[in-house]
Amino acid sequence: MAGRQGKHYEMDMCSGAILPKLLRFALPLMCSSILQLLFNAADIIVVGRFAGDNSLAAVGSNTSLINLLVNLFIGLSVGANILAARHFGAGDREGLRQTVHTSMLLGLVSGCFLTVVGVAGAKTILIWMQAPPEVLDLAALYLRIYFLGMPVNMLYNFGAALLRAQGDTQRPLYYLFTAGVINVVLNLLFVIVCRLDVAGVAMATVISQCLSAFLVVRCMTRDTGGVHLELRQLRIWPVKLRQILQVGLPAGFQGILFALSNVVIQSSVNSFGEIVMAGNAASANIESFVYASMNAFYQANISFTSQNLGAGRLDRIRPILLRAQGCVIAVGLLLGGLAVLFAPQLLSIYSDSPAVIDAGMNRLVIVCLPYFLCGMMDVMVGSLRGIGYSVMPMLVSLVGACGLRLVWIATLFQLPAFHTPAGVYWSYPVSWTTTLLAHLICFLWAMRRLRRQHEAA
Repeated sequence: MAGRQGKHYEMDMCSGAILPKLLRFALPLMCSSILQLLFNAADIIVVGRFAGDNSLAAVGSNTSLINLLVNLFIGLSVGANILAARHFGAGDREGLRQTVHTSMLLGLVSGCFLTVVGVAGAKTILIWMQAPPEVLDLAALYLRIYFLGMPVNMLYNFGAALLRAQGDTQRPLYYLFTAGVINVVLNLLFVIVCRLDVAGVAMATVISQCLSAFLVVRCMTRDTGGVHLELRQLRIWPVKLRQILQVGLPAGFQGILFALSNVVIQSSVNSFGEIVMAGNAASANIESFVYASMNAFYQANISFTSQNLGAGRLDRIRPILLRAQGCVIAVGLLLGGLAVLFAPQLLSIYSDSPAVIDAGMNRLVIVCLPYFLCGMMDVMVGSLRGIGYSVMPMLVSLVGACGLRLVWIATLFQLPAFHTPAGVYWSYPVSWTTTLLAHLICFLWAMRRLRRQHEAA
């Protein structure tokens, strides 16, 4: 019975119709990502409603900085997912076992490292980002408490990545739903009843992350399939670590590059004061729900492509890409359009200040309508990583997205006509379009090379 239960969550991605399985994989993952975002959304909504605009700006302005610090290690979890999916597709149970235990220990060590960096450097980094003096202390307090939860945050992310490698996106959804409910309840308790302000929302987030990590680890220790975890077997297999790093480090550096460009953009936004900062934070949080929904198909594409590469099914890689692109375009257009259509109502959830709502509207209109381009760009990256190319998309993103945004801020944004919040926001759709086209060219070249190698073998 236990064996059959374990198999129930696994998915054969190497045969049968692609679209139904892609949707069955991506929809729970989409819900999981949205629930995870609710952690931060609950923080921002509660603090904006019950603690004021300065507290809202303090919490919201940390998003780009948090992404900058954690993206390298989230990239390593992508490497773990890709390697585990290849072993799963190839039926290599011993390779999968070594990957699971190496990945989980790597996640724990990564989280401890992030805690040290985040707690020790919070205020200094915020000063570098030109955080206004009136929100600096609140933002630093939130950041320090948030980073105390990094070990469990990384355990959850690595564990969920390994579960996705075998097609299991259902159980992480159940665990995040449970943790999300706890997070919202604790937010209300700590902020409204205990008057803990930003410290309360940070504490609620950390406690809920502890719960989700515990549930994932317990799930893996009880799993009878390929991702079974034996705590006594936790160790680093050098070969597996090297393979994870080969894929994960470029993915992580790419995430850092995007986050770094966003930190520069956040610094430019900070220069317009706390009203624009608060509106930008609220708008960015709404956009993150659209992005998370599209990102589910990026992650599905990685797992499907990696499993099929491991099984030698190169004929399915391009159909997987085309179906993932179709899904991400549909989701991006629908949700991005709805976000703009209902922008005043959505922004009023975060703040009742008309000035903050107007500032948020300014960003939503420019960023959300073409947001599907960002989803298409990510799906292309997923295909490249899935077939073994991780350095290439990192370099393309360095030039096409991050470099272009930095050049934009250093040149056009300095001109009087563009020295506005809107002048900052237009850098996003321009960089998405440029990078998408470059990734498409790289994928076509990589597939031709992969087929020649496969035929020669």
